[in-house]
Amino acid sequence: MTDEIFIGGGGEEYGSPQGLALKYANRHGLIAGATGTGKTVTLQILAEGFSNAGVPVILSDVKGDLSGLAKSGNADQKLHDAFLSRADEIGFDGYSYHDTPVTFWDLYGEQGHPVRTTVAEMGPLLLSRLLELSEAQEGILNIAFRLSDEEGLPLLDLKDLQSLLVWIGENRAELSLRYGNVSPASIGAIQRRLLVLENQGGAKLFGEPALDLSDLMRCDASGRGMVNILAADKLMAAPGLYATFLLWLLSELFEDLPEVGDPDKPRLVFFFDEAHLLFDDAPKALVDKVEQVARLIRSKGVGVYFITQHPGDIPEDILGQLGNRIQHALRAFTARDRKNLKLAAETYRENPRFSTEDAIREVGVGEAVTSMLQKKGVPGIVERTLIRPPSTQLGPITAAERTAFLAASDMAGKYDKLLDRRSAYEILSQRASAAAQEAEASEEQAEADATPMAREFNAARRYSGGRVSRSTSRSYGKPKDTFGSALSEAVIKELKGTTGRRIVRGILGGLFKGR
Repeated sequence: MTDEIFIGGGGEEYGSPQGLALKYANRHGLIAGATGTGKTVTLQILAEGFSNAGVPVILSDVKGDLSGLAKSGNADQKLHDAFLSRADEIGFDGYSYHDTPVTFWDLYGEQGHPVRTTVAEMGPLLLSRLLELSEAQEGILNIAFRLSDEEGLPLLDLKDLQSLLVWIGENRAELSLRYGNVSPASIGAIQRRLLVLENQGGAKLFGEPALDLSDLMRCDASGRGMVNILAADKLMAAPGLYATFLLWLLSELFEDLPEVGDPDKPRLVFFFDEAHLLFDDAPKALVDKVEQVARLIRSKGVGVYFITQHPGDIPEDILGQLGNRIQHALRAFTARDRKNLKLAAETYRENPRFSTEDAIREVGVGEAVTSMLQKKGVPGIVERTLIRPPSTQLGPITAAERTAFLAASDMAGKYDKLLDRRSAYEILSQRASAAAQEAEASEEQAEADATPMAREFNAARRYSGGRVSRSTSRSYGKPKDTFGSALSEAVIKELKGTTGRRIVRGILGGLFKGR
């Protein structure tokens, strides 16, 4: 195993060979460029390199092409001769075909093992982002999570959250005394957004068994890092769900992993494809927290690499933390394109041999402008680079091949069966049912305890011929209970502050497990 991942080099017109030093791979990175310029192949060779170095990888397969990582390239593939020619041109003497160990995941459970979390683990901040809630609606959601944590009402799936919101609506008068105005309109808006999420298939994200992060950080028997591929071609139809899931995954890694300083190689590398979706219309508070995570997660041995069309898609404070950069071609057809091209060029350390702006405009498919961190973490001078060919299959595997990989996977059977244990929905339903039965029994007992004269009076007919209506102000018996009043004792305890139990949440609102 070498101490760097070979990226590419050049012939007479290009610079020195370029490699990504594993020692600085946790300093994050950027892969940018217009559609069709080679970003996917660059992502593929980086995943191969990290895997060969024993570093697990997490990446999303937006177009379905990256499934080819599971299969070795071969002499029959279309670009075989071009690959050999490119390897010879850049002096890649050790080039050969091989596969990488791959685990396929899919939020919908169709093209990979199901991947789930619980509503409680996602937390109110990311869930509010997913549901596109207003500030007032986010406040209601925070109340729901607070009551869930303190009253022992586990929020595992969407029906748990929906039932808790119903209970909050029925008890809004009492809750408003402590938490401020609880508006029925806000609760209704949240319920409608949950319905939209269900229609998008987002309900499949929430439930148990929840994803165990250690399953994403495995190596195979030969010590190669596992490449975890999330099928995202269908998921991209719900971009908010895609972006929020990846942010949740990043926040879970941040909260769970211990500090390791600057290791000789990363413990894990995370690739964010279509990175602009993470920040489009995101509130500043969330962007600030993502920036904080990106800055601090380096010390936990995790490298984060953003893949997007324009560097300007990444907030400036986050962009400034991306030390390893591979910039494919940008086309300057419009005024905005020219502005983005100029901004991209200004983020590199200049090379006196050529204009960075011209180079970004002129590089062809499979070429890039690169700058990698060098000794002591100093950014290298920008170079024009011919990207090395991949060793795995270029393009997707077949559906039959994917099925065979899933059947042979170590994760087969672990997440396939959905569990539905006792949680908020079942607890609230049971309490409401018990309260209704108690109220009915109380009424029957009151009827039985009434004197014969009272029963005769209640059943007597007035001169109008109708039965005497029963008074609701009788002194005996309990008033009819409702679904909400079943937990009135719990509300009183909360309002008095006697529960004493607090669950700590992390930087992006997820449960802090303290491991």
